[in-house]
Formats: sequence, structure tokens, C-alpha cells
Amino acid sequence: MVNSILKTATIEWLLEKNNPSVRYYTLLNLLGESEESAEVEKTRNNIMESKVVSSILNNQSTRGYWIHEKDMYLPKYIATTHQLLILTELGASKNKEIERAIEHVYQFQRTSGHFLTELPKTEKGKNSTVFDGCCIDGNILYYLIHFGYLEDPRTENLLNFIYNYYDSGNRGWKCRAYPINPQAVFPIHCYMGATKILKAFSTIPKVYSINKINQIISRESEKILENQVFKYLKNLDGSRKDKAGWKRFGFPLFYQADALEVMLTLTRLGIHDKRMIDSIKLIEDTQQKDGTWTLKNSFNGKMWIDIEVKNKSSKWITLRALTVLKNWYQL
Repeated sequence: MVNSILKTATIEWLLEKNNPSVRYYTLLNLLGESEESAEVEKTRNNIMESKVVSSILNNQSTRGYWIHEKDMYLPKYIATTHQLLILTELGASKNKEIERAIEHVYQFQRTSGHFLTELPKTEKGKNSTVFDGCCIDGNILYYLIHFGYLEDPRTENLLNFIYNYYDSGNRGWKCRAYPINPQAVFPIHCYMGATKILKAFSTIPKVYSINKINQIISRESEKILENQVFKYLKNLDGSRKDKAGWKRFGFPLFYQADALEVMLTLTRLGIHDKRMIDSIKLIEDTQQKDGTWTLKNSFNGKMWIDIEVKNKSSKWITLRALTVLKNWYQL
């Protein structure tokens, strides 16, 4: 399997210029090109002219938001925070439109550092002490880091909220929506939401690394490994049960997660543990004979523009799968 991971034909397919985002990450993550190389820079600039990025930005209000000024989250998949998340996944670069969108999102931040989905109407609302929604905070942190806002005091406030909200004893962050049935899961706190914060943390440059972040990364990674990534559900007899949805890979995922995305996070962090082997096998077993992977989970029809075709060969899933396998086998 190792010798056949980076097939020439598959790499050439990923490098096709009709998808500059995939081409960009293929150059960086699979071929080891430098961010400063002329070809990478040219490809990164082409991302902003791509059909998907153009469609998203063309539907943005001149005031920086999508759909509703006072709600950054609804309707799902076409509202403001979802667009910034997709743009980040696509590798978009910060421009004036994105700057306006980021500044708009910051208006939803409470004094505590936490983000709620509706604009605060009063000072009492601004000073809300709600502790919930780690998936939202994690995704917002993810795109704030990508667009260069890590050192912004407002992002530091978000990070402090995440640190203070963390339950180190039980590991994770409480969520009112999780679990529906506490007897049916192993983790006490929101498992999927926690992967979003870990994903954001995995993109923080090492120069910014601090003990608080490293401690949470260590604890959350161990929790994921204990659950063998996608085996966090509990049968009636107490045995482990696969999360079936996590075995169907998708892009983009928004608040959802799957084994491929989590493995991308773990291998980005340099983690190499035998408890990841079942996920590696899952990734290898779902590769098609032509060397590609298919898109099994999609939000097409719910976004401003469809991204690839469900149940067809997917450049995004193939890119992610190959990146995980390259990192795992240290190619």
C-alpha cells in the first residue's frame, strides 16, 4: 500500500488547474513545495478567482454579512460564519470583503470571549455568561487563525474563554445538545465539538505554542485515541460501537466531523499511535481502484454553490486521504 499511495496519475489529477484550492494544498502538503515558491503563490492567488470563492463573495452584503445582519449562523450553510469557514477550507486569502466579514462576526462576541449566534441587544446580553457551543467557538477560532487574527486581542479573549471553560477532569467542553442519551456514549462532553477546537489548535504556529494549548491538545488527543477516533458510541452491553456517519467522508463538514478530518488533525499534530490503525485501514479500504476517494457526505443544494458531486470521485476527499496517509507513513 505504501508504495502506491502517491500515484502519479492521481497527483496529476489533483494538480489540475480547474480547482486551484486543491492544487494549492497538493503542492504544499503532498509535494512539499514552499509557501514562498512562485507556483504556490500563483496558485494561491488563483483561488480568489475560482468559481466557488467568487460565488460566495458575490452573495455577500456590502456590510460584510450573508443573509441576516443580526444572525451569523442561520440559515445554516449560507449564513456568515459558514461562509468564512468554507473560505478558510478553500485556502482563500484575506481581502477587504473577508475583513468586513470578520469584523461583523466579532460583533457577536460576548465580553467573556464566547461567541453566540445572535447579536447582543443589550449590555446584559453582551455580558452573557452562557457556556455552550464549543463547535461554534472552535470553527470561529479556526478561521480567525487562518485569516491572520491570532494576535488580535479579541481572539486572545476567545482563547481565554476556551481555556477557562475547559473541564480538565472530564476532558472537553459542556454542550446542552450533547449527549441526547448519556448512556449511549463514552465521552462525557461534546465529542464532535471538541474535535473542532483541536483542529483549530493544530493550525496554530509552534512559535505561539503555550502550556495551556499543549495541555488541552494532549488531553483531547488522548481522549480521541481512547475512542479509536470513531468508536465513541456505546452498545447496551457496554461495548464500543462505531459512529457510522464518521465513516462516510464529506467536504465541507461545518459543525459535523468524520474520521478523515479528525485523522488529518491528529497527523498534523505529529501523533502516531496504534489506536489510529483502524482509521488508517478505513481510509485505505475506501480508496477506489483508480486511486481516488469518493464524496459520501455532502451539503450540496444547501450552500451558495455546490462543491463536487456526491458519490463521485472527489478531489477534496482524495487530497485529505492522501495527506493523512503521507503523514502516517512519513513519506
